[in-house]
Formats: sequence, C-alpha cells, structure tokens
Amino acid sequence: MNQPIDFQEHNIQHNGKNLSFKSAGKGQAIILFHSLLADQSSWDPIIPTLVKTYQVIQLSLPGFDRSDFVGGSLNAIADHIAGVLKTLSLEKAPILMGNGYGGFVALNTALRFPDLAEKLVLADCGACFTDPGRAAFKGMSENAKNKGLAAIADVAMRRLFAPAYQELHPELIADRKERFLKLNLETFHGACEALSTMDLRSQVSKLQVPSLVVVGELDEATPAPMSVELAGLLPNATLHIFPGLAHVPQLQDPQAFLKGVESFIAS
Repeated sequence: MNQPIDFQEHNIQHNGKNLSFKSAGKGQAIILFHSLLADQSSWDPIIPTLVKTYQVIQLSLPGFDRSDFVGGSLNAIADHIAGVLKTLSLEKAPILMGNGYGGFVALNTALRFPDLAEKLVLADCGACFTDPGRAAFKGMSENAKNKGLAAIADVAMRRLFAPAYQELHPELIADRKERFLKLNLETFHGACEALSTMDLRSQVSKLQVPSLVVVGELDEATPAPMSVELAGLLPNATLHIFPGLAHVPQLQDPQAFLKGVESFIAS
C-alpha cells in the first residue's frame, strides 16, 4: 500500500492573481496540468509512482479551486503560469505534463516560453479542433449558460469515459460528475471559447522541445486523429495510442499510462 504523500500547499501571486498548487518529492520537477472536465485530482493515481523519482507539482489551473481566474485566453493563462514557475527557481528545466485542456495550456506555455520546459508530455490534446469539435464546445457552453452545468454533466462524462467503462465504474463516474458540477462557470465558458477558436498548427511546427504525444483510442473529447496530427506537426515528437482508453488515461488505467510515458520522461 502506498504511504500518504506529504504534500506542501502553495499559493503564489503573480500580477495580483493567485496560482494554487501542491508539491511533493525531490528531483527534476514534473508539472501536471489537468483537464477542463477533470480537476487536479485526476492525476492522483500516478503521483505515488512519480514522487519516488521526481518533484511533482500538481497545479490547479487558473479559475479552478483556489487559483484565480485570469481570463479565458490561453495566452493569458500561459503567461500567468510561466510567471509563477519562474519564481520557483527550479534547478533544472521541468517536464510539463498536460491532459486535455491542460495539454493545450502546457503546449501553449511551451510555445510562448520555449526555454521553460525540458520535455512535454501531451495527453489527449492537439493543435486545432475540427469544425464539429468547435461546435461541441460552443454547444456545451450555450447549454450551460441556459440550464447550468447539471444539464451537460452526462455529456461531459461521455467525453471523459467510454460508455462501457462508465457502466463498470459507477462510483468513479459519480465522483467525477460531482467534481465537474463544482466548476466555476466563468472558467468553463472561457475555456470553451478559447478551445473553439484555437489554432496552433502554424506555431507547433517550430517547437523544438522533445515531446511525447499520447491519447486514448476511445477519446471523444479530443479524438485520436488530433493527437496523430499534433505528433506529425511537432518536429521532435513521438506518438503513443492507448488501446481501449479514453480522455483521461492516467485516471482510467494508471499503470498503462505510466508504462507509456516512463521511458520518455526518464531519458
């Protein structure tokens, strides 16, 4: 059984706005960026392994938990996070590991600050959504405005987990839904707007940071072709597809996720 992790809680101000995170462990830092539909706890299953070798920094992205909202712009979010990370005086450039929305934030942070990270692990994201993908974000945002997050909670869970997985894990789905319903509406609408208009394709082709792009085969939120495209556009990237998994592979099958990334982050 894993021993309880001795996390340190941090709240750091940058330009008058707070960024909250917790950290544990020693060594090179791995900074975890969570999804829009799943908070920082979605990384919990893999942290006991990571913390044995790395300093793990588990962010609450701007607008989540105790982190202040800084606007929906991915550029503003990246600038805020980079500003805080630069105050940490890390001995070595960190590894940025992002999932879903957090992957887009991590990627955009590396694009704006290419010397910040040593490596990127980008799980279930991409460089640009298709027209149907853009429409899905606009539709979710509009429905949430009119009826509240509860009206789209089942849709959100479908974007996180395949139906067969949901049937087998009702307690996990209930917990994830409860967490989703606590999401700040301003944060949600801002993220939907940013993702529905984002196009990073011309920028990622110039990013030289070594990158591992991973994706769940059954991801409906950011379908696998988006990750295939991203890995093809990045000049220094490899791709790994997790069979049978969906949008949050580190939560759905932690051991498979760790096996998929361990050699890259350790090299």
